[in-house]
Amino acid sequence: MPSLGLGTWKSAPGEVYKAVREAIVIGYRHFDCAHLYGNEPEIGQAFTDAMAAGEVKREELWITSKLWNNRHRKEQVQPALELTLKNLQLDYLDLYLIHWPIALRDDVTFPTKADEMVSLKVTPLTETWEGMIAVQEMDMAIHIGTSNFSIKKIKELTEATGVKPENNQVEMHPFLQQNALKTFCDAEGILLTGYAPLGSSDRPANRIVAGEPKLFDNEIIRNIAESKGCSVAQTMLAWAVRRGTCTIPKSVNANRLKENLEAADIELSEAELTQMAAVNMNYRYIKGDFWCLPGSDYTVENLWDEGA
Repeated sequence: MPSLGLGTWKSAPGEVYKAVREAIVIGYRHFDCAHLYGNEPEIGQAFTDAMAAGEVKREELWITSKLWNNRHRKEQVQPALELTLKNLQLDYLDLYLIHWPIALRDDVTFPTKADEMVSLKVTPLTETWEGMIAVQEMDMAIHIGTSNFSIKKIKELTEATGVKPENNQVEMHPFLQQNALKTFCDAEGILLTGYAPLGSSDRPANRIVAGEPKLFDNEIIRNIAESKGCSVAQTMLAWAVRRGTCTIPKSVNANRLKENLEAADIELSEAELTQMAAVNMNYRYIKGDFWCLPGSDYTVENLWDEGA
């Protein structure tokens, strides 16, 4: 799994095809997708056209996608993955993830009230995981994992089924270094992937908090970038790679795509890594509170299990 990939969340239709084609030519081989993003058909066409043009072979690509929250019952996982494979014009995924530890009614994409959500007592995550194991056994997904899962939830899956997630994708950047989760995952042989590695400043307005800390203004990161002759963004991406994690910055800009990929080759010294470690403030940009509707079982506390 290439340590630096292209994220496709918020990549608009019309833009994402061109971005994926450009990324493949530049040298990207890892693409992070999801059914929810609504752009998998366009991404799939880009993959097909790039392969037809001889720019890349399927076996050279690492393609990840994710199961959405309204398809969490065991029997729903295979049809959901079949749709994603159809949209991406693929025979298999390299990695399939449970997108969130949240269950929704079949007819709901984003809930606005509690009765549109399904309690994990009704559809437990272990049931969803059994569906994931089944599609892996059918070779529809070579690897399976989770996204936005806590240590506690990963342990629940493993203890119930004997099958460990191979990857856990979470928000991760210098302000949210996920040290406890990383220590656990490293010990268990679970690879961590960080989304929003640059702070996701273009996330939906209703998820932005006034006065929140800004990664690009951090003096320590800026100083390291200046001393290395690279950008602040490249410094953050190089840090993610040097820690032994994967990172999936999103861009549709050709120059930015190239700059981001080049970050994987930037070396950081032990002293610089120590400086970066001091930047951590356990600050979440994607708080998950949008799932915690009054009257539902879901709270910020039991979503992240940080007090557990």
